[in-house]
Amino acid sequence: MPVKKVLVIGGGVTGTVAAAALAQRGVEVTLIEIYPRWSRAGHGITVHGNALLALQSIGVAEAVISRGVPFNNIVIGDAGGAIVAVVPTPHTGGAALPATLGTLRSDLQAVLVERIDELGVDVRLGTTATSFTDTGDAVEVQFSTGDRDSYDLVVAADGIKSSTREYLGIPERQAPSGMGIWRFVTARTPEMSSSAVYYGGPHFKAGYAPISETECYAYVLTDPQLVVGERTDTEMLSELLASYHGVWDHVRSGVDADTFVNYQPIEWLNVEGPWHRGRVIAIGDAVHACPPLIAQGAAMCAEDAVLLAEYVTRDGDIDVLLAEFEARRKPRVKTVVDSSMKMVDWELHPDLPDSDAPGLMASSLQLISAPA
Repeated sequence: MPVKKVLVIGGGVTGTVAAAALAQRGVEVTLIEIYPRWSRAGHGITVHGNALLALQSIGVAEAVISRGVPFNNIVIGDAGGAIVAVVPTPHTGGAALPATLGTLRSDLQAVLVERIDELGVDVRLGTTATSFTDTGDAVEVQFSTGDRDSYDLVVAADGIKSSTREYLGIPERQAPSGMGIWRFVTARTPEMSSSAVYYGGPHFKAGYAPISETECYAYVLTDPQLVVGERTDTEMLSELLASYHGVWDHVRSGVDADTFVNYQPIEWLNVEGPWHRGRVIAIGDAVHACPPLIAQGAAMCAEDAVLLAEYVTRDGDIDVLLAEFEARRKPRVKTVVDSSMKMVDWELHPDLPDSDAPGLMASSLQLISAPA
């Protein structure tokens, strides 16, 4: 029998898309988020066409596109500012959608939150699940608030640091990639109208994507052991950008004390064993998280969410349906994770004879153009 009542754990892209996809299929959905308010993550995100296709299926692609900047190419440059190539980006979501979109994470989340509100999802902020009891035909969930309720299915979309993996008996944990990323938002010039990556500087690479008529989301990939010392984030960022020129001179000039700056070590994860146990399943970054080198992390999460909703609202044995869902998703996410980690290896070891990061990115996106 199709599920009728579902708990979704986590209010990021995976959780909100899953909640919307389930709710629009007539499922009664409760979404819990451990933080007491919606995150206002200040940095940007690159959204490929296949992610937009998933968002289109829940009725929000148009709203997301309207808040960002769509583009169809990626610029390849060197640290001196010279343009080496302009490469068309595959339309992974089909010709009717932009190949790529740059936007703020907070704008993407705002659209998703609006959608789950419209669909009547029961949202409980500042709440987490403390225990699960699978009774065979339902899951009894104890909440941190002291409440308890029963669901046909629990969807753990609680990210790369998922606490639900332990309950599911999943031994894998996130691992360091050997890279870190500094992200920030600043002013852009009109010519910075598509995403770009610049190689040959003192760090692995620097890049940007436009997110509005006047702003871009930019980043520098660095050694995660880089010592900040007593420098402020702004001072550190200015130092990281000092050897990049051309449009980067403009980008660097816009960095000041008011610039939002975020640093994170880049981690990865790929769970090849079962993602579910009984009526509890983990999806998205909780079971597969890739470095952002081909910008497919959010896309894989959104695809998981939409496809899971399709499977669990079919007639059939829930264990069989969940196993079929996993079997369909695993080869695709493995392609993305493996390609991302291969690119990391090439970034860490640029002298390897087969190194071709732009070529691998293009071929990987071409493969992803096939239906999810």
